[in-house]
Amino acid sequence: MTTLFMLFWICMFLVFYTYIGYGIVLWMAVKVKELFSSQKVFELPEVLPEVTLFITAYNEEEMVNEKMANCLSLDYPRDKLHIFWVTDGSNDATNDKLAKYQDVTILFKPQRQGKTAAINRGMKSVTTPIVIFTDANTSINRKAVKEIVKAFTDSRTGCVAGEKRIDTKEKDSASSGGESAYWKYESLLKELDSRLYSSVGAAGELFAIRTSLFQEMPEDTLLDDFVLSLQIALIGYRIAYCRSAYATERASLNMQEEEKRKVRIAAGGIQAIGRLWPLFNIFRYKCLSFQYISHRVLRWTITPVALLLLLPLNLFLLYPEAASVWLYQVFAAGQLLFYLLAVLGWILSKKSIRTKYLFIPYYFLFMNLNVFKGIAYLKNFKGLAVWEKAKRQ
Repeated sequence: MTTLFMLFWICMFLVFYTYIGYGIVLWMAVKVKELFSSQKVFELPEVLPEVTLFITAYNEEEMVNEKMANCLSLDYPRDKLHIFWVTDGSNDATNDKLAKYQDVTILFKPQRQGKTAAINRGMKSVTTPIVIFTDANTSINRKAVKEIVKAFTDSRTGCVAGEKRIDTKEKDSASSGGESAYWKYESLLKELDSRLYSSVGAAGELFAIRTSLFQEMPEDTLLDDFVLSLQIALIGYRIAYCRSAYATERASLNMQEEEKRKVRIAAGGIQAIGRLWPLFNIFRYKCLSFQYISHRVLRWTITPVALLLLLPLNLFLLYPEAASVWLYQVFAAGQLLFYLLAVLGWILSKKSIRTKYLFIPYYFLFMNLNVFKGIAYLKNFKGLAVWEKAKRQ
């Protein structure tokens, strides 16, 4: 029975620390750091550098005009902003629509090999000192490019991660409510990570790197944005988080479409852990290793297992002779209530009844269950990083 007690408290600690405790520790560490050193404020350089806006796209004919309108509206000198599309494999009207725009570079080949292969190939043609990656189905704010350039005036910064925001047509749907709540919390953690030392990875909707620091990735890389940004952190640069540069994306159409994304992210995260193993060397990477393990590794490895074990372990500890049995009764009641709310959220989502606060526990369990699906996917992975796109609202 002692073993069960120990397992229960280990699982409880892992779940609490991963999703709540790390945020508290991070916030406290940032406050202590900023007591002794204030945040530096960076200004735009007198001479603005040339920048490439790099967009990988596959069959995005419906988004081309909207994306180009967004690109052309950005507050940056037009002669210094190069718009670059890689459209490998596209067999719809994507290329025809892009051809109508002047001063747009289009790189295309008929064979579709996935986003990572497209990035590797396209980067060989980039000549500007800064390259900004953004997705075809996102819209970035007008000041984004200048805000990113401003962040690069810090010589320690090798990558800048923009903020991701969810624009929902149906604000209280399960996918939109859960995804939006998740990204708001995730954005807060990324900002605190950056203020402490470095953000841990970047989201592909909007991030930038110094072109000279780009390293080719294996073409079977599933989470290219995460791996590319952390490869730069591995060589001693930090990833700065820039809240004032943001990309807005529509939420997934429904939870079935959102599942495609979550399985891909989980599979890619687990794959990345194996490829970024040097980051476990806390003696070399110190704070970055602590952030990486706390913010990323636990979420994609042992914490979902701990969450799965927590309730059955709790129920085993409810026997009358147990010390402090009332405490375990409280924990069990709390867990059962949480699962009940999640099930209600799932049922209501099936009936298109929108109650946002029930969708948050549902989305939390949904994310963790998809880690196991990600493991199953990775086990059968054939080495071609090509995914079916998730449909958006």
